[in-house]
Amino acid sequence: MKKWFIALLLALPTLALAEDKLDTGDTAWMMMSTALVLLMTPAGLALFYAGMTRSKNVLNTYAMVFGAFVVAFVVWIIAGYSIAFGTASSPAVQNIIGGFSHVFLNGIKWTDLSGTYPTYVFVAFQGTFAAITVAIASGSVIERIKYSTWLVFVAIWGLVVYAPVAHMVWGGEGALLFDAGALDFAGGTVVHMNGGLAGLVLALLVGKRHGYPKSAMKPATVLLTALGAALLWFGWYGFNAGSAFGANAIAGLALLTTTIATAAAAITWMLAEWFVYKKPTLLGIATGAVAGLVAITPAAGFVSVGGAFIVGVVGTLFAFWGVTVLKKKLGYDDSLDAFGVHFLAGLFGALATGVLAVKDVDLLWDGPLKTSLLPEAVKKGVQPDVIGQFLVQVESVVVIGLFTMIGTVVVYYIATALTGGSRVDEESEAMGLDESVHGEKYINS
Repeated sequence: MKKWFIALLLALPTLALAEDKLDTGDTAWMMMSTALVLLMTPAGLALFYAGMTRSKNVLNTYAMVFGAFVVAFVVWIIAGYSIAFGTASSPAVQNIIGGFSHVFLNGIKWTDLSGTYPTYVFVAFQGTFAAITVAIASGSVIERIKYSTWLVFVAIWGLVVYAPVAHMVWGGEGALLFDAGALDFAGGTVVHMNGGLAGLVLALLVGKRHGYPKSAMKPATVLLTALGAALLWFGWYGFNAGSAFGANAIAGLALLTTTIATAAAAITWMLAEWFVYKKPTLLGIATGAVAGLVAITPAAGFVSVGGAFIVGVVGTLFAFWGVTVLKKKLGYDDSLDAFGVHFLAGLFGALATGVLAVKDVDLLWDGPLKTSLLPEAVKKGVQPDVIGQFLVQVESVVVIGLFTMIGTVVVYYIATALTGGSRVDEESEAMGLDESVHGEKYINS
């Protein structure tokens, strides 16, 4: 892990002089970023999802997100961090996972540093990423999956799918996609494609809700969804700007590009909805903002202002098409559009990063594009290798897609076997999971 941070610090002039020396500004920013990302799940995502479900399932939906966060974070400390950021003894194993040397954070002292801030802060920061990723998938299967099955799935998936994916992309020297030079600034592949695709796989395996798509399934309250989107946007500054790993110029770039892309995306969804359905809905504006946040995540620290506009607008159009056209054409029941918003916008953002990344060697931490911009390459007349970088991005989305699909299927069947089936019975589904599972009601009458 330290090798990765040293390489990153050397790549960023604003941090190059701070190798393994505590910086209070960076430490404060990373602690604040961790708190911001934490807010995104048990508050932002939970409200965003809960408002879109039917009133009889609001509390269950919130509990699925909240439960996913706490279980996933504990699993992260137990072994997830070690698998993602540890170092395996075998190079072949190191390609996929980092091993088990840091189980329960064994071997990491409270005084250890990751560059310019404590390693413990890095552990907590990355743990919030692990937790929100699996929570995203819950949006595809709300209103019919057993709560026990869901929690068992969360625990196993965090180790079997999320941690290896995080390792392959961010795990440092020896990790498959890291060595290939894949660019993913804050989690386009690791978080959003991963969580969104897992959601679709679960939706297909669990099956459709009774009555879908013939029965009307109206949101309980769009106001909660809009509030959730606002909290997600607020927390996303920790997500993206925090991924600069310090209070530096790269963080400032990520903060601006995140804001631009999100605002442009919200406008894009609103106008698309206005044009197609003749009415601009609050739900659409909120969903567009989230799609923009997703799309810019892999590109936030790599693109210019113009690139941020392109990513926000086009990424959101992809998500809009997925939600309004693809979902209906294929007939799958992705309840809250986790796949349509997170996977499709994340996929576009990941691929667009290879094309739109600024040709600045100080911004790029690795990859064919960076290599082609190094002084020795420029002297030889080498042209910026945009095509090479794009192909690496394609490789990263294909590898992550296949790994997530296969891993999610395996984990689903394990969780189902351990809990005696994945679905609630038809009577419980009709009554609503708030009352039948939790013994609570969102609205008491």
